[in-house]
Amino acid sequence: MATMIAEAPTVDAAEYLLEVVDARKTFPGVVALDNVRLKIRPGTVHALMGENGAGKSTLMKIIAGVYIPDQGEVRLHGRPLDLKGPLDALEAGIAMIHQELNLMPFMTIAENIWIRREPLNAFGLVDHPRMLRMTEALFERLGIDMDPETEVRRLSVAERQMIEIAKAVSYESDVLIMDEPTSALTDREVEHLFRIINDLRAQGKGIIYITHKMDEVFEIADDISVFRDGQFIHAAPASELDSDKIIQLMVGREVTQMFPKQEVPIGEVVLSVKDLSLEGVFENVSFDLRAGEILGIAGLVGSGRTNVAETLFGVTPASGGSIAIDGEETVTSSPHQAMLRGLALLTEDRKETGLFLGLSVIENMEMAVLRDGYTRGPFVEQGRLDHECDTMKALLRVKTPSLDERIGNLSGGNQQKVLIGRWLMTQPRILILDEPTRGIDVGAKAEIHKLISKLAGQGVAVIMISSELPEVLGMSDRILVMHEGRVTGVLDRAEANQVNIMELASTPLTPADA
Repeated sequence: MATMIAEAPTVDAAEYLLEVVDARKTFPGVVALDNVRLKIRPGTVHALMGENGAGKSTLMKIIAGVYIPDQGEVRLHGRPLDLKGPLDALEAGIAMIHQELNLMPFMTIAENIWIRREPLNAFGLVDHPRMLRMTEALFERLGIDMDPETEVRRLSVAERQMIEIAKAVSYESDVLIMDEPTSALTDREVEHLFRIINDLRAQGKGIIYITHKMDEVFEIADDISVFRDGQFIHAAPASELDSDKIIQLMVGREVTQMFPKQEVPIGEVVLSVKDLSLEGVFENVSFDLRAGEILGIAGLVGSGRTNVAETLFGVTPASGGSIAIDGEETVTSSPHQAMLRGLALLTEDRKETGLFLGLSVIENMEMAVLRDGYTRGPFVEQGRLDHECDTMKALLRVKTPSLDERIGNLSGGNQQKVLIGRWLMTQPRILILDEPTRGIDVGAKAEIHKLISKLAGQGVAVIMISSELPEVLGMSDRILVMHEGRVTGVLDRAEANQVNIMELASTPLTPADA
C-alpha cells in the first residue's frame, strides 16, 4: 500500500494570511509573551491594542524575525516559517515599520529605501540614476512629494515616518506591520497614509496596525485583537466593539475620565515672552504664562511649536525678543541655565534627544538632578536618590523588572514615562511638555493627564505641545495656535474647538494681522 503524503496547503487553501500560534517569549525577569495567538485575514487591517508592556511590539518583532520565540510558531499562507532574522521575514513577504525610526541620517532618501537592494550597473557599481527613477516611481505611486536625493537628517520626524512607510511598501510584502505609524503625522498626513493602506488592502495585503489612537482604530480596522500583560485577551471584528469595551479589555478596568482637568486658581505671571524670534524659523512669538495655568500650543508640523520650546529652554539661542521669569528679564543660553531658573523640557523625540539607550532606567531618570539636587559635598546621596526614583516609578506605573534594567529593553511608552519622571524630579516651576503622551496607551494617558492637572493645581505653570487636538482641548486653559513660525491666535478654553484651531493652524497671517 502506497504511503500517503500530505500536501502543503496552497495560498488559496489557507483561511488566514498570517497566523501566530502559542507564541511565548521571555527576557531576564520578564515574561513578555505567554502563549499568545493572532490571526490575520487577507485584504484586512487588523488593529492590535494593548497598554504599554502588553507585548504588542514583542510579538511584532517575532513576526518580523527580530526575535526568535521560545516556543510557538508563525505561519504564512498556512505554512510554518523558520525565521532566523529580519531578512528571512522580508524574503518570506513580511515587512515592518518600527515605532522607533531606524533611518541612516547621512544617507539620501533613495539610499535609505533601497539599502542592500541597490540596482547595479554593468560594472557592479550602484546605478544611482536607476535608483532615483525607482524612488520617483514609488513616490508617484504613494503620492509622496519629496526629493529622493535629500539627506534624511534634513527631514522632519513626520517626513522620516513617511520614508519608513515607503520603504516597507517597496518590498511588495504580503504582510505589512505598522507600529504607531501616525505618532508624528498631522491629520492631513494621516489621511494620506490611510489612502495608502486602503490601496494595499484592496490588493489583498494584510496590515497589522498598532496604535493608541482609538479614533484611528474604528476608521481603518476590520478586526481587533486586545493584549494585556503579555497575554491574548480577546479578538473580534471592529464592528462588534466600541472604545469603552476596548479600553476595559486593555486595562482590566474602566477609565472613567480621559481628560481630568481640574479648575484651579490661576496665579501671577511666571513667564513672559515678548516678540521671541529665531531667524528663519519663527518670529514675534509673544505670550504670558501664569502659575497654575496649562497653556496648550497647537499647530501643524513645521509651525515652529517645538522650536519655540527649545529656545525657551536654551537649546537654541533666540535671535530676537525677550524672556522674563517672575518679571525679571533673563537669557536662557543653555539648558542648565534654564533648569536653574526652574524650567524643564520633555522633548518631542525621546530616542533622539531624551534617552540614553545603553544606560539603566535609574541612570536615565536621575540624569537631570545628579548635579544639583542629590549631592552632599562631592558625594551623591544614592540612598535618597534611589528612593525618589522608586517613588517616581510607582507614581507613573513604569513597567520594568527593576530600576537597573537597561532602558532600551522597555517599551516606548514606558521609556516616555521614565523621561517624565526625570523632569518631575527637578521640581520645576515651569514645565514644558512636547508631545507628552506620544506612544502612551489610553490608561497611562489618563494618568499622565491627571498628573499634569495635579501639578497645575500645585502652582506649576505648564506649556503643553500636542498634535492631538482632543488632548489640547481637554487639558488647556488657553490655546496658542501657530502657523509657519507665527502666532495666528490665542483661544480661551471656552471658545476653542477643533474647527477654529485647525483654521488658525492652516491659515497664514494677513499683512493687516501681522
